[in-house]
Amino acid sequence: MRAWEVAGSFGRDKLRLVERPDPEPAAGELLLRLRAASLNYRDLLMVEGRYNPKQPLPLVPCSDAVGEVIAVGAGVRGFAAGDRVCPIFAPRWLAGEPDRERLRTTLGGPLDGTLRETMTIAAESVVRPLTGQ
Repeated sequence: MRAWEVAGSFGRDKLRLVERPDPEPAAGELLLRLRAASLNYRDLLMVEGRYNPKQPLPLVPCSDAVGEVIAVGAGVRGFAAGDRVCPIFAPRWLAGEPDRERLRTTLGGPLDGTLRETMTIAAESVVRPLTGQ
């Protein structure tokens, strides 16, 4: 699978298109083919090293995307191949007040983000787009 990553040091000139192993969904996860990613100001700051200069590299940037389910891990119910979904920005912050631990689980830093062809994510950490609106 292809992914854009920042490696070695920060900077837009450090973005490289790389090959990574194809991910496989574990139990409770979905495998997504990402179709579009957006660029937020935070994503730019992350690539430039101004958002979190202590961020470990390499890092796949970008926080937001839309994609489709291409495989479903064991135990996942309510999703099937072809379903359109969006991964949420903080995959482990599902409810309640934010805390340090939950806010350290954001896409595009410190977790790899959405500027890649495919990704796995917990089934509870995606939302479906509105239809008929």
